[in-house]
Amino acid sequence: MGKIILTGDRPTGRLHVGHYVGSLRRRVELQNSGEFEKIYIMIADAQALTDNFDNPEKVRQNIIEVALDYLSCGLDPAKSNLFIQSQISELTELTFFYANLVTVSRLQRNPTVKNEIQMRNFETSIPVGFFTYPISQASDITAFKATTVPVGEDQLPMIEQTREIVRSFNRIYAPVLVEPDALIPTNEACKRLPGIDGQAKMSKSLGNCIYLSDTPEEVKKKVMSMYTDPTHLQVSDPGHLEGNTVFTYLDAFCKPEHFAEFLPD
Repeated sequence: MGKIILTGDRPTGRLHVGHYVGSLRRRVELQNSGEFEKIYIMIADAQALTDNFDNPEKVRQNIIEVALDYLSCGLDPAKSNLFIQSQISELTELTFFYANLVTVSRLQRNPTVKNEIQMRNFETSIPVGFFTYPISQASDITAFKATTVPVGEDQLPMIEQTREIVRSFNRIYAPVLVEPDALIPTNEACKRLPGIDGQAKMSKSLGNCIYLSDTPEEVKKKVMSMYTDPTHLQVSDPGHLEGNTVFTYLDAFCKPEHFAEFLPD
């Protein structure tokens, strides 16, 4: 069997440059590399409902937005299989069966789940669907026999949980599931691009994003408002690169030849 990729995004809003440097740019490179037999890219609308259950129209409308962002980045339907998660009912069936292979305590120990619960202020009112979405993600990955899953570093615990489910299933029933490997960005700045306000993560809910669909005027306005160095109050004050959002973005987007072109002096 050849190498197979499965990856995707939740349609909770337009995609931003954090998505681009963290995964989209790499997906296009992998798509065009000729290294993979099949590439599946999923719009995970069912997963998006786990914390947007009271606003299904938001998820429905953003399916188109995410699809357009995919195409604008260079993902090619002739080379990659783009699909909507909820249209494949077998994924729900697999989630049901895999749920028997995972304990509540194991889900509670998942660092990604804990962080997401805290970020959404769910506390003790955690929707069951959201709590168990690592199981749903395992279904998505294994259904397509994915060997490779491009993810951000914060998603590594999710891939490990999938690998555990695969090992349990293969041991109990038959060795039919493929144990996937994670593929994370190699550029340190791309592992988690900060928001324009200096927050650790670019997030739609924090309003600190540069969206892929922003106009040039909107991008310029956001770049000019970026959080830089709070200790550099006067021209004579020494500057600091560490924690400076602008320089993090330069590391993520610029190549050495760009500096010679735009900063010749």
